[in-house]
Amino acid sequence: MHVTSWVWLLTIAVALAFLAADIVLLARRPHEPSLAACAVGLGGYVAAALAFGAGVLVLSGSRYGIEFYAGWLTEYSLSVDNLFVFLLIMAKLKVPRSLQQEALLIGIVLALVLRGVFIGIGAAAINAFAWVFYLFGAFLIYTAAKLARGYAAHAEGGEDYRDGRLVRWLRRRIPSTSDFAGPRLTVKRDGRRLVTPMLLVTVALGTTDLLFALDSIPAIYGLTHEPYLVLTANLFALMGLRQLYFLIGDLLRRLVYLSLGLSVLLGFIGVKLILHALHENTLPFVNGGEPVGWAPDVPTWLSLAVIVAVLAVTTVASLTRSARLARSAGR
Repeated sequence: MHVTSWVWLLTIAVALAFLAADIVLLARRPHEPSLAACAVGLGGYVAAALAFGAGVLVLSGSRYGIEFYAGWLTEYSLSVDNLFVFLLIMAKLKVPRSLQQEALLIGIVLALVLRGVFIGIGAAAINAFAWVFYLFGAFLIYTAAKLARGYAAHAEGGEDYRDGRLVRWLRRRIPSTSDFAGPRLTVKRDGRRLVTPMLLVTVALGTTDLLFALDSIPAIYGLTHEPYLVLTANLFALMGLRQLYFLIGDLLRRLVYLSLGLSVLLGFIGVKLILHALHENTLPFVNGGEPVGWAPDVPTWLSLAVIVAVLAVTTVASLTRSARLARSAGR
């Protein structure tokens, strides 16, 4: 897939323009958005992603169009899981509803920056070392197992979210206020500079973004090797999260099987990556440095079908169980 420099620059400029508009709007009037505004905004982002994928299909062929849709759906599902952790952080740190938009925007900007860095690192690693797919695949399988264990611990009554080490260190070492001062990270009181809880929120969101970026980039490189599609899939997956948070915040809590579904998804992509690495093997201690003949290269259309099926089953099963639990609680 050939992407010219001006297309890269235009894509990044449009994304930055949308972010700048969001920042200016929220800086002028911090508020909790209406459900109608969230629905319109989210619908616009989803429609834009679908239209972009259709454009890739027409201009670059079905292979790249399917790769974009598979990557976008995977990144979107991982971003929704990220959003659920954001929801827990907001509740834990008691962020006022009027300030949650600012906190979410900070989280989204940090996610974009971190994923941009990892996209570049991933592309460079793939170009330099073909065997990096072994590492990506093993890491995704490990992450899938960790998600499955996390789901099991949660089902047994484990805690949803605990402050990370960096947040706990900041609480102990840096003088802070107990109340928010709007979106400001620090305030000056009685001649002393104090940090506000918003700084703790920013740190918590940033560390969460870092962990999710480590998972999401190997996952999408298992579906496409095109850095431009990796970038655009991440952009479209992240840009509508702020609206999604306010639109279906309660629904996020009812997606009880989301982590389990993502573990299946990441496990599948991890196995796909290892099979791809075996299919194009160059490591001298594996099959004498020759490709492994029995290892199939899983086609992207099959990956897209598996992704859609897993997400559909996860959503339906989650909502069915949540409704059953609600009826039982009512009785």
